[in-house]
Amino acid sequence: MPGADQEAWRALNRANWDERVAIHLRAPMYDLSDLREGRGRLEAIEEAELGSVAGERIAHLQCHFGADTLRLAQKGAAVVGLDFSAPAIEAARGLAGELGLAARFVCADVYDAAAAIPGPHGFDRVFVTWGALCWLPDVAGWARVVASLLRPGGRLYLAEGHPSAWVFDDDAAEGPRPGWFAPYFERGPLVLDDPRDYADPEARLANQRTHQFQHTMADVLNALAGAGLSLDWLHEHDGVPWRMFACLEQGADRLWRFADRAWLPLSFSLSATRR
Repeated sequence: MPGADQEAWRALNRANWDERVAIHLRAPMYDLSDLREGRGRLEAIEEAELGSVAGERIAHLQCHFGADTLRLAQKGAAVVGLDFSAPAIEAARGLAGELGLAARFVCADVYDAAAAIPGPHGFDRVFVTWGALCWLPDVAGWARVVASLLRPGGRLYLAEGHPSAWVFDDDAAEGPRPGWFAPYFERGPLVLDDPRDYADPEARLANQRTHQFQHTMADVLNALAGAGLSLDWLHEHDGVPWRMFACLEQGADRLWRFADRAWLPLSFSLSATRR
């Protein structure tokens, strides 16, 4: 069972994300017009890599208010989304009702997913994307949760900010590029007091303290292998779906990149199959 300190920072993280829900529902970054028009599209990286999901059973972990869960449902998947924020899950269920989509939503901590998601499990795919891993104190435990949800031969699809990029930060900027934020091998928790929201530059959060965690690429790959998942492929990308740094510029594909040269990978994606 989590200790008192862990429960305290989980409560802080949850309050932070509870507050973000209303902000994100109105933020242009989370534009839902494609969903409402019946043509839901994921970010460019997922669209290029995921392939058809029609007929698949998918578990979407850390789904926030369910926008991508519902996009997967529009593409023909039978999807269940899970998030630890009650306001996010309430909003997701409301959107599903508004759009007439049959996606299910469960409010629970990701580490409790196997018990919280109604059976049977044996999902064809687990889907995890964008800003999920930095909230996890135990990436090996997370990988075991993923494996427990998949059928043999089922696959994880993960798209995430690149761990090398998390080393940098705009607040320490020197010239046109960001400066140092935290060492690559510092696991955390990193205790951050930041009232800003990545989706709305004008928003200011009252619940601004969070506890976050860094995981190296080796941490992630070894966690998956230790949980019985075999890597199918790993891709590194020079773009990322949100403005990770102020100096990035958005392209026609909506991904943000360095304007002059691809200085470092900003994101990565992978597929791994349960053995």
